Amino acid sequence: MYEVPISNSRGQTVLHPNRDQYLDTIKKLSEDGYKVCIDVTAVDYLENPERDLPNSISPERFEVVINLLSHQKKERLRLRIQVPESDPVISSIFDFYPGSEALEREVYDLFGIEFEDHPDPTRILMPENWNGHPLRKDYDAGAIPVQFKNAPGAG
Repeated sequence: MYEVPISNSRGQTVLHPNRDQYLDTIKKLSEDGYKVCIDVTAVDYLENPERDLPNSISPERFEVVINLLSHQKKERLRLRIQVPESDPVISSIFDFYPGSEALEREVYDLFGIEFEDHPDPTRILMPENWNGHPLRKDYDAGAIPVQFKNAPGAG
């Protein structure tokens, strides 16, 4: 189909390109009618490295997950791309799916996965001076004190 390993998850086709195949696969999908990017997200498998992948795919700590839609074919399709902890970088799909820039920024902000050639690679949810990425499994969420305000009229 797209010269990458394919699996099926609950009736949905899942493509498993490696990082080298990823952008070519995205281009082919866009040309083949998958014109809508529904979501770009990520998963940190630090505490659960075992998962169901095709035999030719080696699991990595991070996985970028992209959901595409073809109105023409009336199909949804998912891509799962393994991203190593030692080099958490993947190409941006912004050139093919212009609405994806905010989704990629969110993945960067919360997981620390960078998107090469992104038009605005800045944080979108956390302050610019924030240290770390809160959805990483090794993020120490308890180390940040939270300042609560007293309720009006409370002593």
